[in-house]
Amino acid sequence: MSLDERASVGDSPGDTAPNGDRGPDGRSTDVESGAGTPSWLAVTLNYCTNCGGDLQLGPIEGEERHRLACAACGHIVYVNPRLVVTCLPVTEAGELVLIRRGLEPGKGLWAQPGGFLEVDETVTEGVIRETFEETGLVVSPGEIVGLYSRIEAAVVVLAVEATVVGGTPRVTPEALDVRTFPAAAIPWPQIAFKTTYWALVDWLARRHPELRPPPRSDRIGR
Repeated sequence: MSLDERASVGDSPGDTAPNGDRGPDGRSTDVESGAGTPSWLAVTLNYCTNCGGDLQLGPIEGEERHRLACAACGHIVYVNPRLVVTCLPVTEAGELVLIRRGLEPGKGLWAQPGGFLEVDETVTEGVIRETFEETGLVVSPGEIVGLYSRIEAAVVVLAVEATVVGGTPRVTPEALDVRTFPAAAIPWPQIAFKTTYWALVDWLARRHPELRPPPRSDRIGR
């Protein structure tokens, strides 16, 4: 399946081919670009981390858009997305490991293991750590499957394919179940996140091009 064909899979807003140069990672967000900091995040940004003064949003000389800046010391606050590192673990038999999430958002639904990258670790280390914490499995990260923007959540999700090389599957507070699925038996209607959906679509296109994923369910909207 070509990139254009993958981009056109689905029946919900945001599932059409990316507009202009927004890129294939635009499939995973329903929010238009250029609207500034999400409101839920903006309300938490009130005080300057440099001097404690009040932050004000407005034009700044030399900046291409309005920025939050401190009225007292002039410190500019740049609001950037966080990086979520995830993996699609593959067993020796070629089956995919997914977790049934134990926490909101998406509690009770299926997703790939992953979490926020720590500031003092590499992406590879973060993938290995998060996967072991959530599943008890030791993985060897491999090729990048894709990057997926979630403007709504102020995150960028990185998904890599990984080989399961050790460990024992176990449930954790973050994973109510750890289960392997043949590629033809992925639980599509119970997938938790749009980023998971698109990572699975891209993984299938790479490893099982003979399989076509179903349209994204309307319930997959997180």
